[in-house]
Amino acid sequence: MPDKRPDWLKVKFRSDPNFEEVEKMLDRLSLNTVCAEANCPNRMECYSRRTATFMILGRICTRNCTFCDVTKGQVQPVDPEEPLNVARAVGELNLNHVVITSVTRDDLPDGGAGHFAQVIEKIKEINESIVVEVLIPDFMGSISALSEVVAAKPKIVNHNVETVPRLYPGVRPMASYRRSLDLLQNVKNLDSRMFTKSGIMLGLGEKKEEVVEVLRDLRKVKCDFITIGQYLSPSKNHHPVVEYIHPDTFEEYKEIAVNMGFRYAASAPLVRSSYHADEVSKLLDS
Repeated sequence: MPDKRPDWLKVKFRSDPNFEEVEKMLDRLSLNTVCAEANCPNRMECYSRRTATFMILGRICTRNCTFCDVTKGQVQPVDPEEPLNVARAVGELNLNHVVITSVTRDDLPDGGAGHFAQVIEKIKEINESIVVEVLIPDFMGSISALSEVVAAKPKIVNHNVETVPRLYPGVRPMASYRRSLDLLQNVKNLDSRMFTKSGIMLGLGEKKEEVVEVLRDLRKVKCDFITIGQYLSPSKNHHPVVEYIHPDTFEEYKEIAVNMGFRYAASAPLVRSSYHADEVSKLLDS
């Protein structure tokens, strides 16, 4: 593991009244965010911009990915008020682009797909023009579950491949690289007009040629948008950081992605799946 975090990964703390306002609203509406649960380094910035990535279906995940800081263990009952409360929060924050993600709920018959659909529908009741982006789990490859989400008409379906296939056994032991690619392909099969998005972390021990191959695989399934960021280990009990990737290398991957045909590529050390997600909104009708 590298000795210390380089300067380009150091985030300065700054006080902002919006941060406290967003935190109080989330507490009042009993809502979770991946910003807090996954200990995202951009949480301060995003809350200060009065935005957040809502995490539905509880705070406990049924998977055992070694990179993630979301709690694993005994799952919680699904909150039937959550779709309405998420919609209320979207309205209070006056969001034009909202990202909804979740823990993985392999214990539920549909993996939580129906709950995702309800959240999308409640948001659209507020304002049909709001861009809804969902960052979904793989639903164990269930086409019927995926169909529930697609039928609710989010604008963007995001599903992260996270890392290169060689590292899956140590990083995503309960996931499947092929299943993730198939999910993105199946979104297009169900609705060819729907935008798809994926993301990958660097610094887990991958090689450059493996990253390029992942980008190539994503374009083969017509993935539209890609995010590439630096992996930061949440604790000593998680997968270690093998390497801190220089910003110039991220720029190189961005150029490769754009040249491959991705409509949008965000590639920088602090980029995360939903970081500045609203930047893609201007591309959706082009």
